[in-house]
Amino acid sequence: MQQDTPLIHWSDEGGDHQAHWRSVAGLPPPRRVAVADDTLPADRAYKLACEGTALLWQGDFQNARHLLQALQRRLDKRRPGPQPVSGEGPEAARAAFLAHRRAQGHRARVLGMVLLPFGAHHVCPLRRAPDVRMACGAVFGETDQPYVLPLRDLLGLIGAHEWRKSGVQVGAVQGRIHPHHGVFSPVRGEYVDLVAQAALPPPGPAFDIGTGTGVLAAVLARRGVQPIVATDLSRQALDCARDNLSRLGLQDAVTLVQTDLFPQGQAALVVCNPPWLPGHPTSVVEQAVYDPDSRMLRGFLQGLGAHLRPDGEGWLILSDLAEHLGLRSREELLGWIEAGGLTVKGRVDARPVHPKSRDASDPLHQARAREVTSLWRLGLPAAT
Repeated sequence: MQQDTPLIHWSDEGGDHQAHWRSVAGLPPPRRVAVADDTLPADRAYKLACEGTALLWQGDFQNARHLLQALQRRLDKRRPGPQPVSGEGPEAARAAFLAHRRAQGHRARVLGMVLLPFGAHHVCPLRRAPDVRMACGAVFGETDQPYVLPLRDLLGLIGAHEWRKSGVQVGAVQGRIHPHHGVFSPVRGEYVDLVAQAALPPPGPAFDIGTGTGVLAAVLARRGVQPIVATDLSRQALDCARDNLSRLGLQDAVTLVQTDLFPQGQAALVVCNPPWLPGHPTSVVEQAVYDPDSRMLRGFLQGLGAHLRPDGEGWLILSDLAEHLGLRSREELLGWIEAGGLTVKGRVDARPVHPKSRDASDPLHQARAREVTSLWRLGLPAAT
């Protein structure tokens, strides 16, 4: 085995063992591992998982899924219901959000303690295990080495593979967008509709910053914008965007570039839909939601002026959920816009239509109910 690859170690009656460790979130292998099978009671498994002992499953695959569901029920039973927010200010909302994130983190840690063994070519040797070679291979590539993977991660890979096969219908691109694993799916249609309906600036080149699935680049291409350069720092995202643009017949309309934020040159239109919440992501998919210290947002606003034609526009698509959660103020956002030498030429707002905005049981319902997604039309000050 390659020594720079993370390894997981465990012992059983046959002696000491090790295998490659895989984690979709990039987490280190657990330090304590116990071999478990169908005879392990759910209450005992829950206690071990909460204490930080991972369970390497050697029994029936379907029983491992049943155990994971049993752990979920125990977590739900111990989770308090939505708590009334004490006060109306941003500090109260921020406290509620941080408590929610802590609960999410604890839940993820406990459920991530059920582990599965895999042999070469992503074959799971457990009884009644499904054929997951395509789902795992799409993310990890080919392998001839045994490894261990959390069951929760595997279920996520299977679900992502189904999303990738079926895709999401997006009217503005006249087709379907197929999200790859780890690339955020355009299930929140309001931000796509904002880009599809906003009045275009004078004709010229366009940049799509942080393209992800390529959905916004595809929208611009359908609107006749040309040429378009779409960027992303993630090779995984660029592969996803390339796949979608090819499926839509737009591969010649968009040039994909791997870079942090801006490509070289200036454009008449620069579009960016950065992560909406300042915070640290705990998974690959959360990287499209949480932006540590608002790095991407601030980087876009700081660099936009240098990449914008004098009569061009920068379109910042951003939810104000962070403001309602006390994570970022409107004054901070306006200050960053001003510090970037930019002016606000206009703004178009849209209310969310996703199910969570109407779910009163959501711990963040009060903030989500007030959320507005906006397309900020930013430009350079008029020459004097």
